[in-house]
Amino acid sequence: MAKKKKILVVEDETHLAKGLMFNLEREGYDIVVVDNGVSALETLGGDHFDLVILDLMLPKLGGLEVARQIRAGNIRFPILMLSAKSTDKDRQVGLEAGADDYLTKPFHLPELLLRVKGILRRWEWYKQPALDQERFHFDSMWIDFSTGQALGQGGEFFLTTKEALVMKLLVGKKGEVVSREELLEKVWGYDPGTETRTVDNFVARLRKHFEKKPQKPEHILTVREKGYQFVADTPE
Repeated sequence: MAKKKKILVVEDETHLAKGLMFNLEREGYDIVVVDNGVSALETLGGDHFDLVILDLMLPKLGGLEVARQIRAGNIRFPILMLSAKSTDKDRQVGLEAGADDYLTKPFHLPELLLRVKGILRRWEWYKQPALDQERFHFDSMWIDFSTGQALGQGGEFFLTTKEALVMKLLVGKKGEVVSREELLEKVWGYDPGTETRTVDNFVARLRKHFEKKPQKPEHILTVREKGYQFVADTPE
């Protein structure tokens, strides 16, 4: 029997937290609920979770700071951020803080359940070995796909989950063109026909990490009207 996926719900609205717990448990997940950011970090430090559902507006410590502190340590689980703030700027800030997906309140329960299922499915794909060795070296840099730690142009740092997913797909198909549609489908779970600049924004962030001149990339190349291609000489 497969082990239940464990989810931490960080939500201070009691009725919403109870509703999430009830419906997620019905879907077969093991759920833990806390109502503030400090308790969230304490709970995460003492147990293993497969996903965190994180409200943006929290007492004691806000959701953005919780996400940043999680990502400062490692990327071992994805984050779904919930927020009443719905502008593109708010979404961008949440993603840059380390969220893997962003759902605006009020939301429809079926949509949240689909997001959770999709995030966990893609996380399982990410954990599957795509390379002969988890630490991938190129030029003087490297990425450890087992931990999310990397050495880039500015020194060592941790990739966010989505950044790691994008890089793993590009690196796993080194030399091949990967379309935006494939990236959207495999990394974000979007319909391939979705119109979005999400992929382009993440690629721009990755270029800042790994390119000497992000405006003139040598490794993460744009193939006009087709997608992206990872090119690099790797040690024998």
